[in-house]
Amino acid sequence: MPAWAQSFPSKPIALIVPFAAGGPSDVIARLVGDHMGRTLGQQILVENVAGAGGTAGARRLASAEPDGHTLLIHHLALAAAPALYGNLTYDTRTAFAPVGLINAGPMVLAGKLALPPVDAKAFFPYAKLQAEKLTIAHAGIGSNAHLCAVLLGQALGVKFTQVAYRGTGPAMNDLVSGQVDLLCDQSTTAVPQIQGDKIRAYAVTSLQRLDVLPNTPTARESGTDLEMTIWHGLYAPKGTPAPVLDKLNGALRAALKDPTVLERFKSAGTQVFPESDWTREAHAKRFNAEIAKWAASLQAAGITPQNVN
Repeated sequence: MPAWAQSFPSKPIALIVPFAAGGPSDVIARLVGDHMGRTLGQQILVENVAGAGGTAGARRLASAEPDGHTLLIHHLALAAAPALYGNLTYDTRTAFAPVGLINAGPMVLAGKLALPPVDAKAFFPYAKLQAEKLTIAHAGIGSNAHLCAVLLGQALGVKFTQVAYRGTGPAMNDLVSGQVDLLCDQSTTAVPQIQGDKIRAYAVTSLQRLDVLPNTPTARESGTDLEMTIWHGLYAPKGTPAPVLDKLNGALRAALKDPTVLERFKSAGTQVFPESDWTREAHAKRFNAEIAKWAASLQAAGITPQNVN
């Protein structure tokens, strides 16, 4: 390894989270980033660059110096962005260097406690009849919560009234307070609110029930064709030298082996990828496949690219 690569990192690393503080990506970034910083011997400082469905943070990384000192944690919405936005200032397929996959888990369809249905059996027929009167929150066009809302409406053959926020943290706050009716949120942040009896869980989007929510059925169990797996990955700018990417990948691997990190993920209803998928190559393969998948899925849903602000 070249001497300059051995000395990396030479200063604190900025870890961009493209959504508001308190959301699932923010929680995961702080957990993984703290461990990676200890391994690398430099602080990893989380920067919340929210807005435009996660593209503002991605744009910030795309224009950053490719020296490994600026990173991005993002979920599958990064791969969906080319099908959603027609005026991105970067090419999603080539602007980023995948560092490694982190975790994968389902979304949880949740409602405010004041909603009449008390379980999935009652909710889905109710939603079909009341969809236009029901508000479903999301973290902006292209966010996981938005994509889940789109797929839910598609599965039920209805259109909900969507309410956009700058992140799922603020959206969850308004769900808890009863300002909106529904939110499809990642298990990472939904589970604590459900276990605290602050919101009601109707279904999970995985093919199996979650151990931490054993009484919550899958959407498929409830007769609704909805399945969605959320995954996070770590990215550097295009052109970052391979030795630096390898060092970052090694620090990420160390974090994903840590028992405390694993337990935190498990308690939130998500899990790290199998060790065989921890390579940079595996991340790149999945990323490219997801770009193609969401392009086809969103086109089938009748969604056409729009301009991002």
